[in-house]
Amino acid sequence: MTMRSWMIRLTFASLLAAAPAGAAPLATQLFGSVDTPSNQQPMPIGGYDRGCAAGLVELPETGPTWQAMRLSRNRNWGMPVTIEYIEDLSAKVQAAGWRGLYVGDIGQPRGGPSVSGHQSHQIGLDVDIWMLKPARLDLSRAQRESISSVSVRSEDQRSLNGNWTPALGEVLKLAASDPRVDRIFVTAPVKIELCRTAKRKDKEWLQKIRPYWGHDSHFHVRLKCPPGATLCKTQTPTVKDLSKGGDGCDETLTWWVTDALNPPKATKKEKPAAPKRGPRQYTMADLPKQCSGVLASP
Repeated sequence: MTMRSWMIRLTFASLLAAAPAGAAPLATQLFGSVDTPSNQQPMPIGGYDRGCAAGLVELPETGPTWQAMRLSRNRNWGMPVTIEYIEDLSAKVQAAGWRGLYVGDIGQPRGGPSVSGHQSHQIGLDVDIWMLKPARLDLSRAQRESISSVSVRSEDQRSLNGNWTPALGEVLKLAASDPRVDRIFVTAPVKIELCRTAKRKDKEWLQKIRPYWGHDSHFHVRLKCPPGATLCKTQTPTVKDLSKGGDGCDETLTWWVTDALNPPKATKKEKPAAPKRGPRQYTMADLPKQCSGVLASP
């Protein structure tokens, strides 16, 4: 047994021993305790918000047109197709006047649920890209911990602020036009602006831009299950279905900046619903059975 294998097994044994009697350890603890990828062929396992990943590779901390941010989190691991996509996109955005990209979280070394920060990013096919236009690509590790991205959304959540630029719109078009992309999550005002300015023939990439909460300072790229990834679960409904075959620039989009921000007041006291279990409460029993092998791999 190699030293690496021995250390992994010792870590898991310690976590199992620390769990309360009769309770299974949380998957966040198990996956968060491993700082190296599994020695397996690359494979996304399960769904984006309920899975793990074998054979992930690390995005180099710095490249000619990118820098990985918040290195202390150790979440710059992804499927080979994800790393290739980031490298390709970071070079393409130079056509929009950007030096490259500041890259946020991709995933943990073996994917799986994380203790904080994400509901998804579990199978190595998600990546957060900062809205902040890089001024330089030689930031130190310490600088990458202290610098922050910028929000492009107004405080009332209904429109864009002065941090938005047409060039960022071009970056998003480049990001979404790649056939490897399934969808991209942005704050709703970004989608509204793109609907206002994009050409009507741009339906194919525009329908991939999806409004969702919490994406005002970064855009979240989700890639499709790669060819041959038999254990990867494709997300449904598709963006084509969500957009009813169109570009998503319809009445459903304005809901995000109108009714969604003004929910109706309750007319009577209702018993609070029991909180739903989310990824932070998952145990290994909630994940695909192959994830145990990913954790056990040297």
